[in-house]
Amino acid sequence: MVMILRKEEIIDLLNEDFRRELEATMIYTQNSFIMENCDPSRVTEAIAVDEMRHMWWLADLITKRGGKPTMEHQELDFGGEEIEAMLQKQIQLETEGIKRYTHQIEIIDDDEVVGVLQHILAEEKRHRKEFRERLEKSD
Repeated sequence: MVMILRKEEIIDLLNEDFRRELEATMIYTQNSFIMENCDPSRVTEAIAVDEMRHMWWLADLITKRGGKPTMEHQELDFGGEEIEAMLQKQIQLETEGIKRYTHQIEIIDDDEVVGVLQHILAEEKRHRKEFRERLEKSD
């Protein structure tokens, strides 16, 4: 069900997405530093770079619509000290993103925004799969 959202409402949604991508970038970067130098660490680092690229795309959408990306973020939860806890937290963040982007794609009537969100959504699904595979291997 596509809704007619005002430009300001779309900017608000995109800024919330931007904030979540910023938080994911910081969490994944920190986790990649403290995970043992192993496959999950390298994958987490690479996905942190993807999340940063999502920030760029979202910032572009925000500024094109007259908004300003916000760099404010909530207190960060890194998931814990053990690699399994970190991976579980990262899976949770990707799952939340998938739900959020899926919903926004359904309600936003702006082809450019929807196209970018669809691309981000596909990457979030791949990220979750990558993290799940690493978690299964760590058991």
